[in-house]
Amino acid sequence: MSHFNLRVYGILINDQKQVLVSDELIRGLYITKFPGGGLEFGEGTRDCLKREFKEEMNLEVEVTEHIYTTDLFQLSAFNPAHQIISIYYRVKALKAITVPLRDKPFDFDEAQLKIYEEKKETETFRFIDWEHFSEECLTLPIDKIVATQVKELF
Repeated sequence: MSHFNLRVYGILINDQKQVLVSDELIRGLYITKFPGGGLEFGEGTRDCLKREFKEEMNLEVEVTEHIYTTDLFQLSAFNPAHQIISIYYRVKALKAITVPLRDKPFDFDEAQLKIYEEKKETETFRFIDWEHFSEECLTLPIDKIVATQVKELF
């Protein structure tokens, strides 16, 4: 039996023209992706994205324009019985970011590594300067498509 896994991601570009990404360690895989996550039952896509930013970064965001919805078949990297459908929106931070931001990929601190030991997943965040941002900065195939679109749109 196959299932759909609906994911919602936010594109946050700050005033310095930097793009926010999430560096994650999930079950031994190192992944750089846009912030966001899975839609929960009874939740709208915009509310999902607001919840994800609040949970992951303690950051309230305004969800603005829709950027992309998956229009191709994408198998889940973690479950071969799941097809991924991802929806991307531009988001705007409503206050300053207070979580630690890193300068290099996968720069996890001790607390984040302890979380990984317990949950087999952890994450940290960083900005990538616009001139260095491209699809090569991201791991997931759909994110790569969106990165190219973001560079063309903004």
